[in-house]
Formats: sequence, C-alpha cells, structure tokens
Amino acid sequence: MAAQNDRPNPAALAEKLGHEFATPRLLEDALTHPSLSGGRARKKGAPYERLEFLGDRVLGLAIAEWLYETFPNAAEGEMAKRHAALVNRDALRAVAVDIGLAKFVRLAKGEDAQASRKNLATLPDAMEAVIGALYLDGGFPAARTFIHKYWQQDIAVPETPADPKTTLQEWAQGQSLPLPTYRVIENTGPAHAPRFVVEVSVKGCPPTQAEGNSKRDAQKAAAAKLLETVLKK
Repeated sequence: MAAQNDRPNPAALAEKLGHEFATPRLLEDALTHPSLSGGRARKKGAPYERLEFLGDRVLGLAIAEWLYETFPNAAEGEMAKRHAALVNRDALRAVAVDIGLAKFVRLAKGEDAQASRKNLATLPDAMEAVIGALYLDGGFPAARTFIHKYWQQDIAVPETPADPKTTLQEWAQGQSLPLPTYRVIENTGPAHAPRFVVEVSVKGCPPTQAEGNSKRDAQKAAAAKLLETVLKK
C-alpha cells in the first residue's frame, strides 16, 4: 500500500461534496475500509460499515422524495423502477468515479493499493458511507444537496431505465416460457474485491455466462448477453 501521506487530503474530497465538515472524523471513517482493521472491525461494528448502512437509507429517501416531486403523475410501479435504477450499485459506482472517490479510500497495508482502489467492487459501498457521513454532519439537507447535484443527469431521463433482468423476464413471459434462472458458477477474489461468474438459463435458449463485481452485476451482465442472442432471432 502507498504511504498514508501519499493519499490526497480528504478536504479535497469535501470540496467536491460541497460540504465543510464540522466533524472531519466522520469523513475519515467513511473513507477507512474495514480491511484496515481486519476481522476485528466487523465484530465491533466498523464505523465505515455503519455509515454505509445509514447512507444507503439516506440515498433511498432522498431519491424517493425527488421522484415524488419530479414525476407527479407517475404511478407507484414506475417510480419504484426508477428508484431501483437510481440507488443500485451501478449508479453509486458512476458517481464515485465522477468525484474520484477511489484515491481517497484507505486500505489495509500489504494490499496492492492501486489495484484495489481501481477495483470497482469497493466504490458503491464507500459512496454510501460518504453519504452517511454527510447526513450525520450536515443533516438531510447536506446529503440531499450532494445527491441532487450528482444524480441530476440520471433522474432527468424521460423514460424508466430498462433493467436487463426485468427485460429478460418480460421476454420469457411473453414467450410463455418459465422465468429465467440464475446460478453462480464461480466466486473468486478477496472479500473486498470479489469476482462472480453467473449463468442464466431460459428454456429453449443456450445458457449464457457473464462476470461482475457482485452477484447482481454478474446476473445483469448475463441477462444482457442472453437478450442480445434471443432478440436477434
């Protein structure tokens, strides 16, 4: 791992977040991955993971409120689909990359810091932890201001984003076929940077495999690959 003083000052990140922390320790906790403390952190309840838990709920509420105000005529089902697309790991990862979050995260010594920080698996969790820190330090308005700034482009999409798994399920139902089934073929890598290979099967179609940084990502990638095949027929 690179020396601690090689890591950018969190104050630079705070500027991108648009918030001056009254308690800088909160942001430090949000940027300290549990791997830095080993298994002991999980047993005691690592601040990072507690902030991640909180940030997930804060993001969910902020997006739900925003959708309610932005789409006054949308049905509950449409808002639910939009909400799912805006709070998933892909959305969190995109914002994390946008603000350069990876270079601020502290990782355990002995790891290949550059490879770990570039690994996309850690970024959604770290992004949620940062949102949790924003909420605790500045309240809901501070968290909401940040979310509105970086999710603006996605929430403005005029149509509900399509999820490959949902699209594949709807296609199968339209063909009077059983629902798609997903199976984990392989699970490798350390806890903080896993790699999953998932296979999706639909009756009458060749099984298709894809990989991702989480089971959900791998499932979506596999569904998208199978859709490319079946929709060309």
